Amino acid sequence: MRLLAVFMLGLAPLCASAVAQKAGEATFPPEQIKAGAEIYATNCATCHGNRMENPPWAVDLATIPKTDRRRFVESVTNGKNNMPPWGDVLKPNDVEALWAYFSTGEK
Repeated sequence: MRLLAVFMLGLAPLCASAVAQKAGEATFPPEQIKAGAEIYATNCATCHGNRMENPPWAVDLATIPKTDRRRFVESVTNGKNNMPPWGDVLKPNDVEALWAYFSTGEK
């Protein structure tokens, strides 16, 4: 009986993790979020604001769903409207770090 209880306790975190992933909640290492924040501060804050707030001259990042990774990556890589493409400047890992920062809402 005790072995069964230990097994069930060990299984609980795995089930919780699967439920969170199934719900679309991505988790990112803190180092990746921090790297994204640094990339944002260096390359994005000039137009989109220091805290991703609504500047009058750029897209309000709050209007982009935090679950729409495809749209985010395409916009950053290829540019959109007045935003220049960053695909030649940022490496794919940089774009993923930016996504981690943006989608977690870290400010």
